[in-house]
Amino acid sequence: MRNAHLALAAAAALLLLFGDGCNRSKNRIIGVVPKGRAHLFWQSVHAGAVKAAREAGVEVTWNGPPTETDYNVQLQIVDSMINRKVDAIVLAPIDRKVLVSVVERANAQGIPVVIFDSPIDTENFVSQVATNNYAAGEMAAERMGEILKGKGEVVMVAVQPGAASTMDREKGFEDTIQRKFPGIRIIDKRYGMADFAKSLAVTENMLTAHPGLDGLFASNESSAVGAAQALKGRPGTKVKMVGFDWSPTLLEDVKAGVIDSLVVQDPFRMGYDSVKAALEKLNGGTPSKIQDLPPRLVTRENLNNPDIQQQLNPDLKKYLD
Repeated sequence: MRNAHLALAAAAALLLLFGDGCNRSKNRIIGVVPKGRAHLFWQSVHAGAVKAAREAGVEVTWNGPPTETDYNVQLQIVDSMINRKVDAIVLAPIDRKVLVSVVERANAQGIPVVIFDSPIDTENFVSQVATNNYAAGEMAAERMGEILKGKGEVVMVAVQPGAASTMDREKGFEDTIQRKFPGIRIIDKRYGMADFAKSLAVTENMLTAHPGLDGLFASNESSAVGAAQALKGRPGTKVKMVGFDWSPTLLEDVKAGVIDSLVVQDPFRMGYDSVKAALEKLNGGTPSKIQDLPPRLVTRENLNNPDIQQQLNPDLKKYLD
C-alpha cells in the first residue's frame, strides 16, 4: 500500500512538473517597447510582433512613449517590465546612450533583450534587428545625385540628435553626397524632432532661407510628412524631395510627384523577426547578433509592383484589432 501511495505521489509530481512547464511556455510574456506609438511605422512593427507571438503561443505586452523624443518615459516602461519579470524585452532605444542602463539591468537579471530599429552602446543584448541605416542613407544620396544630375544645393530635414538609426542614415546620405557627387552641396540641416509640425516649420524656414534650393532629404516619416506639406504649400516649386519611410499620405505624394522617391524599411518584418529572436534565445538557441534588413527605393514607376505593395500594406487589422 505504501508503494502504491509513493507511486501516486511521484506521478502527481511529474504531472505538476510537466503541467507547470507547459503553462510557463504558454504564459511567456515578451515586452515590446517602440520609440513611439503614433506613426504607422510603429503600428506595423506591433503587427509583426503579434504575428510572431501568436505563432509561438506567447503573449506580447506592447508599450511605448507617446512621442519619439521622450526617453525618460521609455526608461520607466522598461524598468516596469523588468520589475514585472517579463521573459524577454524587445526594445527600440530612443537614445543609444541613455537606454544602456536598463538594458544592462535586464541582462543582469537574466532577461534577454533584443534591440530593434536603432543601435545601442552596449553589447549586453542577444540580437539586433534593424535596417542597415547607413546603407539606406547611401541609397537616398544615390537617388538624389541621379535626379539632380550631380549638381545643385540640398538641405536635410533631420530627426533628432542621439537617435542612432536616423543619425546613421543622415551620415550615410552626407558621406555619399560628399564622396560621389562633388557638384552637390548640402547647405543646411535642421531637426524636426520626430514631430510633423516642427518638421513642417523647419522645412519652411529652410525654403525661405535658400530660395535657389534644388533638393531636400527628409530622414524619417515625420520629417518627410512635414517637408512634403511645406512643398505643397509652394505650388510650382522645383525642389526635388527624397524621403524616408512611408504612410498613405506619403505614397499619395509620390503618386502626385510632390515627392520623387521614398527609401522604405520593412517594419512588419522587423517586429516579427525581433520577437522570433527573443523566442529563439528563450528556447535555448543563439540568434544572430546582428540581423540587417535591406532598405528599398520606392518611386512612382515601381510603386504598384506586387512585392512592394505587399511590403507597404501589411494587414494591420488582422493583428491589431
